[in-house]
Amino acid sequence: MPGMGVTATEEPAVSGPETTDLHVLVLAGGLSYERDVSLRSGRRVLDALRAVGMQAELRDADVALLPALTADPPDAVVIALHGATGEDGSLRGVLDLCGVPYVGCDARASRLAWDKPSAKAVLREAGIATPDWVALPHDRFSELGAVAVLDRIVDRLGLPLMVKPAQGGSGLGAAVVRDAASLPAAMVGCFAYDSTALVERYVPGMDVAVSVVDLGDGPQALPAVEIVPRNGVYDYAARYTAGRTTWHTPARLEPSVAESVAQVALAAHTALGLRDLSRVDLIVDSAGQPHVLEVNVSPGMTETSLLPLAVQAAGLDFGRMIGNLVARAAAR
Repeated sequence: MPGMGVTATEEPAVSGPETTDLHVLVLAGGLSYERDVSLRSGRRVLDALRAVGMQAELRDADVALLPALTADPPDAVVIALHGATGEDGSLRGVLDLCGVPYVGCDARASRLAWDKPSAKAVLREAGIATPDWVALPHDRFSELGAVAVLDRIVDRLGLPLMVKPAQGGSGLGAAVVRDAASLPAAMVGCFAYDSTALVERYVPGMDVAVSVVDLGDGPQALPAVEIVPRNGVYDYAARYTAGRTTWHTPARLEPSVAESVAQVALAAHTALGLRDLSRVDLIVDSAGQPHVLEVNVSPGMTETSLLPLAVQAAGLDFGRMIGNLVARAAAR
């Protein structure tokens, strides 16, 4: 079974001519709502790779990308794009067409993880706990009558509810609904970011994120990060505004619960067919039961992002870890 943890002594070296000679392209920016976060992630990855001696450059995913890949193909690409550009599988498919290797899962797995309802169905089929849900396209919402549909949702799932875009990240368009009167506004806010809303039964408990990395010995779960947003909701402002959230790494969990959380994260990573790295977001309820909310195939790498916090807690060097993933991608 895949290992549960990573320690500093297990971290493979990435120095030497076979890695320092690699030409690495870090892709960041894009046109999604998460562009600013992506640029911050990309710059941090760029600095980390250069710090371990790799020849890295930063580039946006724009009309100049394909000519650049043709004229000077990199040995490997790190995708630091968030939102659809980096996570819906399309860019990975283009890189496959160009014969350019990249860190992370393939296009098929990326598409699956990006669509939360599809990913939740796969997780449920694999026996992994995830909150009950309904996915509602905007067109059906309008055609069937908003009031009638919302009444049925409340009857089926109860209250409170979590409303969020079926495809998207960074907490954009997400809202906790504690009474039926607040549900229409939450749906409208969600539809501003996606044409389909995912409405989940809200599970109270501890928010945790488990980053999964594969440094050559199979997927490993890094220490869980506990997330304590000041306003109770881990939305965009709470994620990227200093002082809005407190993080505890490792999460304040009983050892047996921490082990269960790690194993569930590894199971989710495997069930979705992921590779190299991912971040699994979970809720641990009052009974210590983990529930998977979603899985991110292009985790944030900013100074307040969860994967770098977990890397630090594991005693790993961020640059060496990314460099190891790059070297393994280049060798594929």
